Amino acid sequence: MRKLVSSFFISLDGVVESPDKWHFPYFDDEMGQAIGEAIGASDTLLMGRRNYEEWAAYWPQQDPASDPFVSIMNDTRKVVASTTLDKVDWQNSELLEGDLVAGVNALKAESGKNIGMSGSATLVRSLIEEGLLDELRLLVHPLVVGQGAKLFPDGSPPVKLELVDSRSFSTGVLDLTYRPSSA
Repeated sequence: MRKLVSSFFISLDGVVESPDKWHFPYFDDEMGQAIGEAIGASDTLLMGRRNYEEWAAYWPQQDPASDPFVSIMNDTRKVVASTTLDKVDWQNSELLEGDLVAGVNALKAESGKNIGMSGSATLVRSLIEEGLLDELRLLVHPLVVGQGAKLFPDGSPPVKLELVDSRSFSTGVLDLTYRPSSA
C-alpha cells in the first residue's frame, strides 16, 4: 500500500499560508535536495480545491526550459479532492469523486510511489482525523510570520504524532517528519 505524505513550509508560529512571501530567503541547496527527494518519492499529488486552483493558474503558464520543476508539476498526476469543482483542466488532473475516505483508500491501494501533498491544510486536517495520513513532513522556518492560516488553528482537536526523522539545515530550517502515534 502506498503512503500518503504531506509536506509544508511552516513558520515557528505554525503559519503555512503564503510561504512564497517568507520562505525563499531560506531556500538553498540543502532544502532543494530535501524537496527533490520528496518529489522523487511520489508519483501522484493529492490536492484540495484552493491549492489546485492556485497551482493550476500558475504552473501551466511557466516555461519548462527555464525551470525543470515546471515539467514535473505539469506532468505529475494530480488528484483533486473537492465537493465544489465540476471539472479540472490542468493536464494530468482528475477529480476525486464521491466519499473522501473511500477515494483516498482507493488511491493508496493502487500500485506506485507515495502520494504527495504540499499545501491544502484543511484537507490534511481531515485526512489526519480520518487516520489516512501516513507522514507529515514539516520544514520549520526560523521565523515568526505573525499572521496567516495555521496548519492547526486554535480549537483543532488534539493529534498525537511521533517524530521519526529530523535534520537541520545550515539556514536554521528544521526538516521534521512525523507519523501518527497511537500512544
